[in-house]
Amino acid sequence: MRKFAVITTCLLLLGACSEHDPILPGVRVPVFETGDVSIMGRDIDNLPDVAFSMPDVECPYTRDSANVIWDGERKIFTGFPTSNSVAGGANPVCHSGYVYAGLTTGEVVKVAPRSRQVAWIADVFRPSNMTGGASVVDIVAPLVIKDGAVYAGGVGDAFCRINAISGEKSWCTKIGTAMPFIIAGDAIFVVATDGYLYALRTSDGAVYWRTEIEQQKSPSYENKIITVGRQKINAVNGEIIK
Repeated sequence: MRKFAVITTCLLLLGACSEHDPILPGVRVPVFETGDVSIMGRDIDNLPDVAFSMPDVECPYTRDSANVIWDGERKIFTGFPTSNSVAGGANPVCHSGYVYAGLTTGEVVKVAPRSRQVAWIADVFRPSNMTGGASVVDIVAPLVIKDGAVYAGGVGDAFCRINAISGEKSWCTKIGTAMPFIIAGDAIFVVATDGYLYALRTSDGAVYWRTEIEQQKSPSYENKIITVGRQKINAVNGEIIK
């Protein structure tokens, strides 16, 4: 039913959705069931000294502000352009022969670049953003793929873990971000748009702790210490290091 609705919308708005210029084909997967953030107030055990880094894989694709993914001059995906966005463009991520990209419409898309077949499209924003909430739901932070999961956060007040194969939601937490985030061991450190640094548990998105920060800056991680701007924060418990 949803696939039919998406295709119908394409026909009404854009004239056609041919297999040569795919515009949101396939079934979209809603992943925005987010509850209020609950802070556990717990230390994080067994943090590594070095954060996770994605393998250095050649990924020659680009995504422009109109949500078109390009392979040079060849389109491999065409989404809907938006009038409001935070980022002018974002670099897709390549993994296991697929291209993953965040869109200004608040979705993550997985595309097979050779066939231009869309495997799935997953929404990453809260329901209120579609019914009078924030008008900007851009996926700004770079996607991270680790252990069969896609981690994605945007300014639509949702940070999500998505199954990389199926596109199904594992969990979403009600925080927005416009900054790159860090995965270290079983924790994710996210500089959120509400002025806090959050430490999330990878298994379920639960919040170990949160700490107020002075600046919206990209974080760095070394020896269990997170640096955000001029602040240094103990990654185990979230305490500011004087």
